[in-house]
Amino acid sequence: MLALSRNLIRHRELIWLLALKELKVRYKRSVLGFFWALLHPLLMMIVLTVVFSTVIRFPIDHYAVFLISALFPWIFFSQSLAYAVESVVLNGPLLKKVYVPRLVFPVAAVTANLINFLLSLGPLALLLFLLQFPFHTTWLYLPVPLLALVLFTLGFGFFFAAVNVFFRDMAHILQILLTVWFYFSPILYSIHLVPPAYRFWFRLNPMLYLLEGFRLTIYDGNAPPVWLVAISLLIGLAALMSGFFIFRHYDDAYAYYV
Repeated sequence: MLALSRNLIRHRELIWLLALKELKVRYKRSVLGFFWALLHPLLMMIVLTVVFSTVIRFPIDHYAVFLISALFPWIFFSQSLAYAVESVVLNGPLLKKVYVPRLVFPVAAVTANLINFLLSLGPLALLLFLLQFPFHTTWLYLPVPLLALVLFTLGFGFFFAAVNVFFRDMAHILQILLTVWFYFSPILYSIHLVPPAYRFWFRLNPMLYLLEGFRLTIYDGNAPPVWLVAISLLIGLAALMSGFFIFRHYDDAYAYYV
């Protein structure tokens, strides 16, 4: 962790420049530009709300807010991994010409999506106002679940970026994994709607605890309990340490395989 912290501080300007470059490339020649970062989850929310509040009818009040309180952080997580997994491979030509610390690429991918997420909080607040949903002072606690989610995302970003260098099918497999993970996570539904006989298996999913902090803060208006904060941060730190260890272990081989 000390090595990672030192590298992040030492190369913070490069990470920031790469993150901004990624955002500029992503929205280059796009009419709506950044608004796609908001439009994507909003369109998903509208479709899923219609399906699960009118067709299938989950017994959840203010289902649109219930959904989006977990959907926004999930989209940050999934999009971060989608960009991080290719980050080292796509910068292969650069790695072969000059020395660049490899870790900056997955970190920049996550940072770019974090910027998107933070900028989308303003329009999210406007959306809740339009839906006449009450604002809670617990929004002040959002940095806590966000920190846990960022640590968790960075850890998995390091892992998938490293594996993809040697096994290029990883980027395609990741999309399938994220789809399965999405439905296995309590985003569309509450864990309380899962039959008791199956809840044990759902509780093994780390995203349950990471997303619950956002839902409690935005939807329920409750501060995350101490036990949930502790578990979320431990999960995030464990993922970060494991992912970074694997990524650093193969650091010298990346330039030969990209």
